[in-house]
Amino acid sequence: MTKTSPHPLDHLVLPTRSLDIARQRLSSLGFVVAPTGIHPFGTENACVFFADGTYLEPLAVGDDKTADRAIGEGNVFVARDRLYRSRLGDEGFSAVVFGTADADADHACYVEAGLSAGNMLNFSRAFTDTTGKSSTASFKLAFVADRKATDTFLFACQRINAPQIDRTALQAHANGVTGIVEIVAVSDQPSSQTGLVSTAAGQHASDGDRIVLPNAALIVLTPGAFAARFGVSAGQPSDLRFAAVIFAVRSIAAAAQLLAANAIAHNMSGDDVVVPPAPGQGAAFIFREIP
Repeated sequence: MTKTSPHPLDHLVLPTRSLDIARQRLSSLGFVVAPTGIHPFGTENACVFFADGTYLEPLAVGDDKTADRAIGEGNVFVARDRLYRSRLGDEGFSAVVFGTADADADHACYVEAGLSAGNMLNFSRAFTDTTGKSSTASFKLAFVADRKATDTFLFACQRINAPQIDRTALQAHANGVTGIVEIVAVSDQPSSQTGLVSTAAGQHASDGDRIVLPNAALIVLTPGAFAARFGVSAGQPSDLRFAAVIFAVRSIAAAAQLLAANAIAHNMSGDDVVVPPAPGQGAAFIFREIP
């Protein structure tokens, strides 16, 4: 089996019907949202960047005809986004993305494991910061998925050309979030899905159904365990579906105060603050104080 090094978390893909709705919701949660980015294959995003180098990618379909053409040309990213929306609707959490220095090697590994989701994707897009300064970002993606686990996919992302843009202002979130601590997935049979995630991450599960990445962790829970731990429903049964994001914050009290001031419904789970999914926020958002 081809080996790849353990991959760090890069970003999370959160489908949404409208970037305007996502921007409004995320802003009310205390996040700074970047200007809209346009992909050359019909989708668009409005990202939320963190000081730890990870980010959220709220994703909408901006041009249906271009997206149709991209799917016909074998674009896995757009095809999997459409599959997710057709099964679960336009609001959700469809993909976990890992950083890589060699997407070609990852693709070879996925093919060898029988888990490749299709052709690699190379593309570039314009990037603009909050001051209006623009640059071009280029990426190479390798996709992995299980034919049974149609509610999610994963991919490795190689940043070929990273924009030299100061993101300090984009990372100054009013809620105090500094990064992503953990991703929580749900599965009716968690142990049957850790192989897929391990292959994508280049890292074996080290603690039951928990995979420790260089900069975060990913855990797979049963729906019952998820509901018991976080006090929110895991939704319909699934072979594998991403359900929650746990963020690191400087002060849980300050984060809770902001949510209350903005009339955002939330509950406590131990010392964590849990915000259930809502339009523009396709996953449960969990805020955890990290000293």
